[in-house]
Amino acid sequence: MRKYILLFILIPIAAVQAQKQKKSKAPNPTPYAGTVTADDLKKHLFVIASAEMEGRETATEGQRKAATYIENHFKSLGLAPGNNGSYQQFYPVFQDSLVTASLEVNGKKFEINKDFSVNLGSAYSATMMGSEIVFVGYGISDSTRDDYAGINTRGKIVLALQGTPPAAPQGNNNRRQGFNPFALQDAAAKNGAAAILLVQDNFPKRASSTRGFQYTNGFKRTIYPNTFSISEAIAEQIMGADYPTAKESAKNGKSTAKTYTTNILLELLKYTMKMESSNVLGFLEGSDLKDEYLVITAHYDHLGKRDNNVIYYGADDDGSGTVSVLELAEAFAKAKAEGKGPRRSILFMTVSGEEKGLWGSAYYGEHPVYPLDKTTADLNIDMIGRIDPKRKTGDSTNYVYVVGDDKLSSDLKPISESINKKYTKLELDYKYNDPKDQERIYFRSDHYNFARKGVPIIFYFNGTHADYHRPTDTPDKIDYTQMAKRAQLVFYTAWEMANRNEMLKRDIPLDSQTR
Repeated sequence: MRKYILLFILIPIAAVQAQKQKKSKAPNPTPYAGTVTADDLKKHLFVIASAEMEGRETATEGQRKAATYIENHFKSLGLAPGNNGSYQQFYPVFQDSLVTASLEVNGKKFEINKDFSVNLGSAYSATMMGSEIVFVGYGISDSTRDDYAGINTRGKIVLALQGTPPAAPQGNNNRRQGFNPFALQDAAAKNGAAAILLVQDNFPKRASSTRGFQYTNGFKRTIYPNTFSISEAIAEQIMGADYPTAKESAKNGKSTAKTYTTNILLELLKYTMKMESSNVLGFLEGSDLKDEYLVITAHYDHLGKRDNNVIYYGADDDGSGTVSVLELAEAFAKAKAEGKGPRRSILFMTVSGEEKGLWGSAYYGEHPVYPLDKTTADLNIDMIGRIDPKRKTGDSTNYVYVVGDDKLSSDLKPISESINKKYTKLELDYKYNDPKDQERIYFRSDHYNFARKGVPIIFYFNGTHADYHRPTDTPDKIDYTQMAKRAQLVFYTAWEMANRNEMLKRDIPLDSQTR
């Protein structure tokens, strides 16, 4: 009997000792954080933000070169392809190119850019020959005003003035709401118009590229009427002496609809290019919690070449975040190779399309490779290589803006602050957590497409500067020492999140965020 009693006493003692031993053997992250160095970051960034990458605009050769560089680095580390056997997750991109456009009124031909222009983004190829044009004032049709009341515009070409009537409603900020081209098109579509002539006073225009903006929604739910912006000379050709009177009456809020019998030819021919862009995914499998995930992101695209082929290098935005992801991946891969890998799996993902509207992260959010409900957090790095000249308080050589740690999970801020206090001792600036932030920074980088799906996030940011979105954002201007320290903070935070026993709580309602 005594033997059994002694056994029962010794079992819990042994368990406690084993637990203490296990705890004491927890891997030390510091040697691996130390591999994230200023020199290595600089080496990568002088490639990513080089002239060879041509500014890395989405769906261009420069972006594809950058993707290849990132993929090759992931391969060299032994990371697994993160997208079902592929290192890249492709998504479609479309771009329109104008082939030809013509406008004739009663046989008189007008010149593009001198007399008219076309809205390629919402247009479709068509040749229209009409004999009636309906003047509809400002073309507004909503709860406050209806310029289409009492007139039939179904199948007709409508002519509208750009702008808003003097009694236009005020917005939430008490400013008068400005001209809305989408509302104009929507009103014309609802009233059955075949095409829109929109009078503008900024002709002649400087000839611009025949290519339109890129977009991802190639298959549109609504096909809007073609919109031709026209000069006042064309409006007078259609309306004659009525035009100046109608223009003045509209300014005074007394616009009157009228139909004009006029032969008009509208021709538009465009070619739609079907392209693609990609996110680059490197995967490091965890151990006992490998079916739970941590995601570390940055966007590797930038603005490309503009203004007669001037390169926008994007060293800080977001070459700094991109190369930080490369270095963090290397640090974790080294830890795993030495038997000290993370418990949770880590997805290292550089996304494209951020500058176009968070496209790449939005695509991943709708087509996640790994379950979002098993994704403990997204740590997003977007611009950590420079100093914000607008920051007047604190130590400008030892800070980082931390954004979003007060949203979605009450675990985030305590973890972030304790890790920083223990290891990096940066000044954590929460300026952009303010719900009244006029710059809306929380909504402007790729973490948001995880947050809107309920995944807790932290966004690391240095603030903007004079070279933001300028061709002068070059790698020689980066503060690599401070950049390395900021990247190490992300590493230490990721280490804790990848190895703690529980996933982060999701205990702050998603609807507490306002857009």
